[in-house]
Amino acid sequence: MTLEQLKHLSNNRFEAERILQRVFGHKCFYDEQWQAISRLMRGERILMIERTGFGKSLCYQFPAYLLDGVTVIFSPLIALMRDQVQSLNRLGISARCINSEQETEENENSIQEALQGNVKILYIAPERQENERWIEATRSMRLAMVVVDEAHTVSVWGHDFRPAFKRIANLVKLLPHDMPILATTATATIRVQNDIVKQLGQGINVIRGNLMRQNFNLRVIKVSCEEEKMAWLAQFVSTLPGFGLIYAGTRVDVETYSRWLKFCRVNVIGYHAGLDPDTRKLIEQGMLKSRWKCIVTTNALGMGIDKSDIHFIIHTQMPVSPIHYYQEIGRAGRDGRHTDIVLFFNGTLQDDGTMADCVLPKAFIDGAKPGKDKYQRVIEALKSELLGEQDLIRRTNLKQNQLRTIKADLLQQGIIREVTINKRKKYEYQYNAPELDTTEFESLRKQRLDELDAMVGYVYTTEPRMKYLCDYLGDQARGQWSPCDNTTLQPWRAAIEQRMRDLIDQFRQTYFPKLDLEERRSNIVNGVAASFYGVSNVGQAIHRCKYEKGGDFPDFLVTLTLRAYYKTFKDYHVDCVMFVPPTVSGKLVENFAARIAGALHVPLSRALVKAKGTQPQKAFQNGYSKRDNVKDAFTLKDADVNDKTILLIDDICDSGATIKEIGRMLTQNGAKQILPLVIAKTVGNDADN
Repeated sequence: MTLEQLKHLSNNRFEAERILQRVFGHKCFYDEQWQAISRLMRGERILMIERTGFGKSLCYQFPAYLLDGVTVIFSPLIALMRDQVQSLNRLGISARCINSEQETEENENSIQEALQGNVKILYIAPERQENERWIEATRSMRLAMVVVDEAHTVSVWGHDFRPAFKRIANLVKLLPHDMPILATTATATIRVQNDIVKQLGQGINVIRGNLMRQNFNLRVIKVSCEEEKMAWLAQFVSTLPGFGLIYAGTRVDVETYSRWLKFCRVNVIGYHAGLDPDTRKLIEQGMLKSRWKCIVTTNALGMGIDKSDIHFIIHTQMPVSPIHYYQEIGRAGRDGRHTDIVLFFNGTLQDDGTMADCVLPKAFIDGAKPGKDKYQRVIEALKSELLGEQDLIRRTNLKQNQLRTIKADLLQQGIIREVTINKRKKYEYQYNAPELDTTEFESLRKQRLDELDAMVGYVYTTEPRMKYLCDYLGDQARGQWSPCDNTTLQPWRAAIEQRMRDLIDQFRQTYFPKLDLEERRSNIVNGVAASFYGVSNVGQAIHRCKYEKGGDFPDFLVTLTLRAYYKTFKDYHVDCVMFVPPTVSGKLVENFAARIAGALHVPLSRALVKAKGTQPQKAFQNGYSKRDNVKDAFTLKDADVNDKTILLIDDICDSGATIKEIGRMLTQNGAKQILPLVIAKTVGNDADN
């Protein structure tokens, strides 16, 4: 249909619903859906703020089906793309997607089909706007409508701001005024709403719906340790009705909780962005069929997946804001059935006064908006010389994501500029550049910290929990609040009986974290840790011995480490035991290695020594600096390791840079195999994000 024909149809809801039933299989529109669709068919620009599960996707799929030309949908959610493309193609509506997880040839084919007019709906990740092929194609593409999904990411005040979305806003401003534009989100405060309207330009009309979810049973379970979370999950997950999601803060947490529940004979699987694309697709498909009781996942799963029968959601880690929390729990209960929503919270104060479950979200905030001193660090480094990204990371001792945030801000303010030298991007300080203006950064950082405080407020509020969330999101609609443990629901509590303590101990003695250390240039194999450092008794014992002069590592760590060895390396013939030379811990690791060697009846070698001084690895914030710190730092003294299998002992494995460097050196000296064995593996802030 032409836009004129669509304008005529926009006044005939009866006729539109006949098309809806014939093509999409739905009998009728919700009133607010029709309001948005009819206005889009008249060529208007709409910002739609509706709760998760409302049916926002139909608001652009219906007019896209009728419009002549291709509708481009910018979405950050690859899982949504896959799910909706499959659904649309099943309906006979030609849809394709372009994203980083597809082969170049598949992306190119999608572009070609769109250029030839064979595609009605094209999903694309916003970052692809930097791709020259896409930029060239859009000039020849017959655009019918543009959709900005998850539009809160357009706003710097939004909870998932992505700079690439700002470029979409610039594109929207260049489009013809009568081309329909739809921006959608389930989570926008009034401040974010106003900023989205400002970013997308004049003529944007706002439709804000009721965010109330009356079928939610909301509870908070206060705990004092991770073991209480584990105990509750083991006892009660199986009793909850239907399929559910358990959200964890990091990939390591996903691994731990999923393995724990499997140990307790619960049918679960783990999911995070670190899995390969094929595995993620298989899990997403299995989720739609409820192949498991639940999926333990980071926030990488759930966005945009059309599954109406998720009937419980449990957060083992508090999200960074009520906005994130509302969005994540909003994936449940779309079929209207009662749904259990549980948030665990550990408010135990740490040494710096931070509550335990606020440590991780604060780390995310620090990564997203670094402090002023870190900006100054980058400026001072570039005042001396031109540097590429890797050299900047090394020079400033910043994490990669922090450096990239700072770099983008400094470029925007004209303090640095990008230059290309010998086909390599470098960055140059602009002399006579304006002073660094941190007003916006500091304001954003304060907002993020305020949002975290508001999330803590949700934990401790005495009012209806859904009211708290709706008030925070700026939803003025009122009605009967969904039940919660502050109103009509019985509170749930976590407690650890002795039987459960014993079961957790058994699990700890059988589950040993893998160390991914294998390299092409080395004969090192993937190693094993006896535990994660975060496990209370393990971490406390190591800290006491290393930093509080607590003597040798206790016997229980030797026993646990030997169990990890026998489970992982029992089929290897070990010729000798070596240990990582210390930086600050004296003979702790040597004495520990001697006890391991004695228990295995394998000779202990003291031939591995330092060739130069190094600093403690924990002083460095990024992998480049950690690798530089230990490069060429080790050698052998009066030892022949040719064709030998070596068990390499250390106390803690963080990035693995030290062990990998030793593995390369031993390989160069002829070692047949290097088997890494450590007491504990650290847990990085590796959420999907």
